[in-house]
Amino acid sequence: MFPPRLIQQPIIWELGHKFELVTNVRQASVNDEIGIVCLELEGSPIEVEAGIKWLRTLGVNVEPVELSTVES
Repeated sequence: MFPPRLIQQPIIWELGHKFELVTNVRQASVNDEIGIVCLELEGSPIEVEAGIKWLRTLGVNVEPVELSTVES
């Protein structure tokens, strides 16, 4: 979940360029007040953890989601 101040920022693009990660948007809902994105990350466990830590330092609320939940 993205707070309002980050909704217009290219956070997902930056994530894929700052870290060796492939990003894939599985679902998204964005309005003026909040951005909710289900994002698939592909990369080494170290890069995934570093990327998640970076997102959290920006104020993005990160919660793991099982892939099967998104696919159904």
